[in-house]
Amino acid sequence: MSTLAAIDVGSNAIRLAIGSIGHDNQLTHLEDLREAVRLGDEVFTTGRISEELMRRAECAFQRFSQHLKRLGVEKVRAVGTSALREAHNRDVFVRRIQQSTGIRVSVISGEEEARLIHAAVAQRVDLQKKLALLIDIGGGSIEVTLVRDGDIIVSESVKMGTVRLLNLLGQRKQGQKIFYRLVRAYSEGLRRQLRKDLKHRTLDMCVGTGGNVEEFGDLRVALLKKSDPTVINSKELDQIVGRLESLSFDERVRKLSLRPDRADVIIPASIILQEILHYSGVRELCIPRVGLKDGILLDLVPEHGKRRPEQHRRQVLTYAHELGRRFSFDERHADTVAQFAVQLFDELKSVHKLPSSCRLVLEVAALLHDVGHCVNINGHHKHSYYLLKSVPFVGLSSLEKNLVAVVSRYHRKAPPKLEHPEFAGLPQENRDQVTKMAALLRIADALDSEHTSRVKAFRITKRGRRVTLSLRGSSDLLLERWAVINKSALFEDTFKLKVAVAA
Repeated sequence: MSTLAAIDVGSNAIRLAIGSIGHDNQLTHLEDLREAVRLGDEVFTTGRISEELMRRAECAFQRFSQHLKRLGVEKVRAVGTSALREAHNRDVFVRRIQQSTGIRVSVISGEEEARLIHAAVAQRVDLQKKLALLIDIGGGSIEVTLVRDGDIIVSESVKMGTVRLLNLLGQRKQGQKIFYRLVRAYSEGLRRQLRKDLKHRTLDMCVGTGGNVEEFGDLRVALLKKSDPTVINSKELDQIVGRLESLSFDERVRKLSLRPDRADVIIPASIILQEILHYSGVRELCIPRVGLKDGILLDLVPEHGKRRPEQHRRQVLTYAHELGRRFSFDERHADTVAQFAVQLFDELKSVHKLPSSCRLVLEVAALLHDVGHCVNINGHHKHSYYLLKSVPFVGLSSLEKNLVAVVSRYHRKAPPKLEHPEFAGLPQENRDQVTKMAALLRIADALDSEHTSRVKAFRITKRGRRVTLSLRGSSDLLLERWAVINKSALFEDTFKLKVAVAA
């Protein structure tokens, strides 16, 4: 049996989850610890973490570290979310924690946060054959995740977390009633985001995560005398919100036994949750009582990692297709080019010598290479780059997403050059990878140059310094043959091979 630990450095608190893995590779949750260190209070107002707050966080990590040593924990992963993402001195924070405890805090993106929360939820809730909305209400942001048949298709990080709203809208200055009205007005931004993400889709279920959401499940039991804290419907939520808003901060602590660092943030959380439930149209909210720390813990389980490669690829491609649809891409052409690009990658391994990790990068770049058409057909390869750099992408690291964008940018026109900042900014190893993947993508794109899918299959023959493509399909494929030769210059220059197309 081995013991693992996950640390979530959030905007409202720092949380620790500890679990053990048995001989059957099943994860057993052992305990949770929480330190009320509210990083968001300072970051969302000054952009920095003060020395005093940094010392408090350091002390919290030291207590965690001592506890982990007593338990003999073998592996620890700590991540920072919204507050650390925005803190100008986050590198100082990370360095201080590592020097004093040996624990390295990695700052993750909103999409990685959504992926980990989704992984934890999927262990508790059956998401198959459903369209589900996952809402994680944090201190700095709200993660909005749309899941279809178990795979994430939309992920958005909305800067409307509870601690952020307390500071942004000035609860202490405005007074309670005006603050409530301001939060309701501000939540129009969330409604717009939900309209954009849902479009005309009908949800099957809504799942809520985060400490505040779990508190509503507990209040359902305490105030409404219900037995189950894992669900709440809209009417019940309205009753609880009415009760919360009728009490002062001190009364919420005294009468409802809320922690002081929960009694203030629960009000904006309650208003946001009301908006989500009313807008989504679902009958009730599912509260699985898991969160980011549980997803981190799950990610540390070796058996979970072994199952990931094909699931990971499916998730990434599902997300890529949905992203392409949002940009009105030619899906048939995209699928055709991706299929051809992967075939070229697989059959020319001895030529390109790229690592296997580049296969998925190339496949995604092939799927999305033309999304820039939605901006302008002229120079669309550059527009594809800007779009793919700017959108969140669940399942890809920041480096992988950047490589997808750069490879897409070079699917046509000028080859990669050091005069181009997007190419020059990459390490030498990645520049070589981009050039090779772009060379393969240009050939794959040429095979469907007219977007008609007339090439049904092709065969690759390599003899000496020549690579010959034999095409099979409808019509004489004259344009496709010409396009392959016309777009082969980068391939020939990169791999020092001549490209020919069999007659």
